[in-house]
Amino acid sequence: MPVRPPDYPAAKASARISPTSVSASSAASPDQPTPLLGNLTPSQFMRRYWQKKPFLIRHAIPDIVAPLARDELFELADQDDVESRLITHFRSKWQLEHGPFAADELPSIKQRAWTLLVQGVDLHNDRARALLDRFRFVPDARLDDLMISYATDGGGVGPHFDSYDVFLLQVHGKRRWRIGAQRDLSLQPGLPLKVLQHFEPEDEWVLEPGDMLYLPPHIAHDGVAQGECMTCSIGFRAPSTSELAAQFLYYLAERGEAHASPNGSALYRDPQQAAVERPAELPPALVDRVGAILAKVDWSDKDVSSFLGTYLSEPKPSVVFDPPERPLDEARFIRRAMKEGVRLDRKTVLLYDSRSYYLNGEESRLADVKNWVIELADNRSLSAKRFVTLSPQSSMTALLHEWYRAGWIQTGELR
Repeated sequence: MPVRPPDYPAAKASARISPTSVSASSAASPDQPTPLLGNLTPSQFMRRYWQKKPFLIRHAIPDIVAPLARDELFELADQDDVESRLITHFRSKWQLEHGPFAADELPSIKQRAWTLLVQGVDLHNDRARALLDRFRFVPDARLDDLMISYATDGGGVGPHFDSYDVFLLQVHGKRRWRIGAQRDLSLQPGLPLKVLQHFEPEDEWVLEPGDMLYLPPHIAHDGVAQGECMTCSIGFRAPSTSELAAQFLYYLAERGEAHASPNGSALYRDPQQAAVERPAELPPALVDRVGAILAKVDWSDKDVSSFLGTYLSEPKPSVVFDPPERPLDEARFIRRAMKEGVRLDRKTVLLYDSRSYYLNGEESRLADVKNWVIELADNRSLSAKRFVTLSPQSSMTALLHEWYRAGWIQTGELR
């Protein structure tokens, strides 16, 4: 792998991309026009474009700066719990390597045509999380992560398509995008990444900082850096039907809720099985019997909702919560929260339905905590004033203190 020269001027390079924070901002109300969506309301955007057609938005976030400086991103890519990839296109040959990458394992920024992709940046940086929160006009259950793509001049990942919705927000430098709604999605064989074999672009734009391009699934696209650039990709979960079906059946079986018979734990029996000449042949009676058992599997809407809540709030395997090094006892925690408020940790996922709330993959009854859990889930924080109002509820303060000790919430309002 090409390596960065040992005299690489890290301090000077990091100054080129300002680490100025992206201000935390909750998503606009569904019927409020917003520059983020070209002065459409979120409701209008969802009706006209979501999963329907591409949408180019100039000046979506004016005066945007990258959530991370370049060297901060490189440092993040060197961590074991961060998913990162290096894609190079040197001498017309595509190569892909997976991180972590030490400082001397990345090519020089003076070398053309390489890209560093860092996934889940919102899990590690508050400014990235604040940027991701601007897109909460789409349900949290669909929101996945914020990836940052750093590229030198000519860098890209080749013409490809995604199976999920994505907002491509330019945060530094320029990138030329070409897109097309082609039907031929065949891939070039023998490559380490998915590159379209026959790319047929229909539109082309150069995006500058603050510009954004929305693409629904399966729209072919190719982005090439014009000089050094950074692009934030806000992606959305789109599990396949086979994945959902497999996980749901596992969920039912794990909880003993596949209501196939009054005695769901009964063992398979075959008292009429005859002796066989072909012992390796699958017995037709076994196939018929298991088919009949599966046909009787039953579930309710509550089962589906509970499955989705726990499945979609489950942290990714790489996520590790950091409990406070010196946790406050409950009394001191309450006093601090009454002054500073509380907020969900950037890694925490909190969802709810009419019966339950789902915190990091665990389901609990909503009825007793409805007056504050819904507010915390939707706003990802409780203000100090609101905490004071709710603090006489000892069950609430005890539960929030428990979450604080686990690292699921922090004191202090969103910044």
